[in-house]
Amino acid sequence: QVQLVESGGGLVQTGGSLRLSCAASGSDFSIYVMGWYRHPPGKQRELVAVVTSGGRTNYADSVKGRFTIARDNAKNTVYLQMNSLKPEDSAVYYCNALTAASYTYWGQGTQVTVSS
Repeated sequence: QVQLVESGGGLVQTGGSLRLSCAASGSDFSIYVMGWYRHPPGKQRELVAVVTSGGRTNYADSVKGRFTIARDNAKNTVYLQMNSLKPEDSAVYYCNALTAASYTYWGQGTQVTVSS
């Protein structure tokens, strides 16, 4: 079992920045991929960015050049630095972890609101 604890959401003005953090804990787990998804109001959950244990990253086109995902394997923590935020970035952001055994875990979600 893996527990994911997120932090760092909040309210920011257009053009501002926020940094999300997600710490994973549990026993006898090996996490292959960690990442962030978001669920905008009235829309489906969508991928934001993911990073493998080897450091490979993948970003949604809508956030490329503005968001940066980083991972500290020693701390089992993943970060999402969000710059140049837009109102359309407003959503509940969820941390996700995929283990080497192909189990998927989700955090509780953190609200990001970008005011115009």
